[in-house]
Amino acid sequence: MTDMARDLGAGGVVDSKMIDVTVVLLDDGPSSTGVVPVEIFHYAGVLWNDLNGRAVEPAFRVKTVSIDGRPVVSPQGFEIKPEGAIADVDQTDIVIVMTSGLELDVHLLENSALLPWLRKHYAAGAHLVGICMGAAYLAEAGLLDGRLATTHWALSDDFARRYPKVNWRTDLFVTEDSRLLCSGGLYASIDLSLYLVEKICGHEVAVQTAKALLLPMPRKHQTGYAMLPLSPSHGDERVRSVETFLQGNFKDDVSTETLARQAGLGARTLARRFKAATGRHPAAYLQAVRIETAKAMLERDSAPVQSVSSAVGYDDVSFFRNLFKRSTGMTPAEYRSHFAPLSVRGHPTEANVR
Repeated sequence: MTDMARDLGAGGVVDSKMIDVTVVLLDDGPSSTGVVPVEIFHYAGVLWNDLNGRAVEPAFRVKTVSIDGRPVVSPQGFEIKPEGAIADVDQTDIVIVMTSGLELDVHLLENSALLPWLRKHYAAGAHLVGICMGAAYLAEAGLLDGRLATTHWALSDDFARRYPKVNWRTDLFVTEDSRLLCSGGLYASIDLSLYLVEKICGHEVAVQTAKALLLPMPRKHQTGYAMLPLSPSHGDERVRSVETFLQGNFKDDVSTETLARQAGLGARTLARRFKAATGRHPAAYLQAVRIETAKAMLERDSAPVQSVSSAVGYDDVSFFRNLFKRSTGMTPAEYRSHFAPLSVRGHPTEANVR
């Protein structure tokens, strides 16, 4: 089948024909970004049914390949032996490119044979998937120009410089645009794989697969995971003085006129220079400081959300919750459940597991 969409019935449920998934393994990449998709697609329609005494209904046929058919080795020394080389693949419905190492220029050169191969299979109708840094191969092949894509939040500036024609949305875990899919960090391979299972097999099979493997359903946003720098490096000392002032007085509502006096500038001049230096207007910068402070508070203790809201300058807790969710993709309570210590989140003890 050259176009996977032709075999999707109403509601996104696949027909009796199995979907061919090819996972491209790369040297120096975390093994999980290749192995996790293999396992999720292999178990979709299988493990849940097997655990419940039902006939298995595999929806995917998964094959692993490397550039030349030789084993690949992860930075931790794990060796993975593929079933073949990329040249052995005549047709496939889905191509998944795992991530390679951080020395991107080196790896793009080493794996340059992958680029025309990706263009060939995309032209033939395949869906292409880039896991984390694997998105670079789709971008380097020119396939992401003008399209939506994501990668790990820490790579956002580098990828934006390398591939300025791509609409990078590194606040998202998963993106899809014209049969081109990308995921955020390493374990966003889970989110993307389950996203495709749901898209192809339907929600019920995706939920069953997630439950059988004890996985969460796909997440939407990675902004809550980012250690976001408040501003890039710059040399405007007057703006720096205002940044320092805001970071020390974030609880207060400070007017632009007050900040301008602090910097010894006119209000309009400050606003223009502040935006040029930091990428934000002063009010947006203050909001970012407050959200980062709230995140730190939620990570370390069990103070009520109302207290956190007040501590960072928001007396209206509903407004704070909405703002926090817009900024991070999670409510304050959800953020705490992800990142607070076990002593705050709660954990099983002998008394409550008997």
